[in-house]
Amino acid sequence: MAGHGGAWKVAFADFMTAMMALFLVLWISSQDQKILIATSKYFQSPFNSPMADHSGIMPFNKESTNSASADADKTGAGAASDSTKQIKLQFLNSVAADFSRMLNLDQADKENPLDIQVTSEGLRITLYDRAKKPVFAGETATLTEYGDTLMQSLSWMIERNHFRVIIDGHTRAGLKFTRPDYSAWDLSADRANTARRRLVYYAVDAEQIERVAGYGDTIPLAGEKPEGESNHRVTLSLSMKGKGRNAERPTPEVTPPRKLPLNGLHIPLPSAKNSAPPPAK
Repeated sequence: MAGHGGAWKVAFADFMTAMMALFLVLWISSQDQKILIATSKYFQSPFNSPMADHSGIMPFNKESTNSASADADKTGAGAASDSTKQIKLQFLNSVAADFSRMLNLDQADKENPLDIQVTSEGLRITLYDRAKKPVFAGETATLTEYGDTLMQSLSWMIERNHFRVIIDGHTRAGLKFTRPDYSAWDLSADRANTARRRLVYYAVDAEQIERVAGYGDTIPLAGEKPEGESNHRVTLSLSMKGKGRNAERPTPEVTPPRKLPLNGLHIPLPSAKNSAPPPAK
């Protein structure tokens, strides 16, 4: 018994280590965006801290405040801003790379049904509806099984990183529809709306969607013929910050009742006070 009585201590130590790691992850997840980005950058490259002074929070000016000048302050502010932008871009590149690996995408393959680009605002993800691997079924707004899988994976990535979303639908030129009252405008708008509905269905908060629009065949890709297959696409613009739909809006001005001329007479329009019919005599 003396030689085997300490096994529970090892198991208990492993359990406490796992619980501590869980608490650390939960605590980090509750921090603001700046700390999340810095933490992500650190674990990507632990031997190259993203912070210029390795403080873990904000860059610190070690020079004496007595000898600091206005130009030095501007330089320090500019360096901090550049550092923040660099961390943001590195974070976005990491998200894009992880998403590509998850879907087994080869970014060098021009026939990819999905293209991910890092922009100054966030990510631009384009879903191409190509014949070899269609995202939509025919000339409809119904997702294929593969297209639905893409939307599901996208929704998880968007929700996890709290992106704001703008969805734009586009079509190629020369489409013919059986219904005379249905056009490329309708198809592009319907496909964008389908993407919105699936994102919200799987994980994305409806408040994260800022705009949904359909452009028909009016905006072909640069260097692509208007009839080109690649113009059949849905673009999702993801930004880390957005105005949101709860922003304050100006109160519309109330126009006073107007007087309309009728045969030289001016008859005032009815208002709330005089809208009731006159009492019967």
